[in-house]
Amino acid sequence: MTGRPWPEELRLDLKDSALGIGFDTGEKFRLTAEYLRVHSPSAEVKGHGAGAARLVAGKRNVKITDMKAIGNYAVRLIFDDGHDTGLYSWDYLYELGRDHDRLWADYFARLDAEGASREP
Repeated sequence: MTGRPWPEELRLDLKDSALGIGFDTGEKFRLTAEYLRVHSPSAEVKGHGAGAARLVAGKRNVKITDMKAIGNYAVRLIFDDGHDTGLYSWDYLYELGRDHDRLWADYFARLDAEGASREP
């Protein structure tokens, strides 16, 4: 192990539209397309500064159509809604997996607070 989690396996399941990722820590995560889309690290979603993140709603049925390796540090996910600008670093994917339950609960709370829906 290198001191920070490093992916040993990255598998795109097109049928279920989910990303499976295994790290050298022994941890394995399965992240759905919707979860990855609404937590995209792109400027469109994260914004351009602290507190600038925007809520992405209506993505319950979004699919991952492809992924592209970006050097040895990240992957670009291509979604069927046209979104393809997020570069998911290994560190960010690890964080999304490790903190899945809290991040997903926070997302649902934001949807509720803003009167938004997961439905398209």
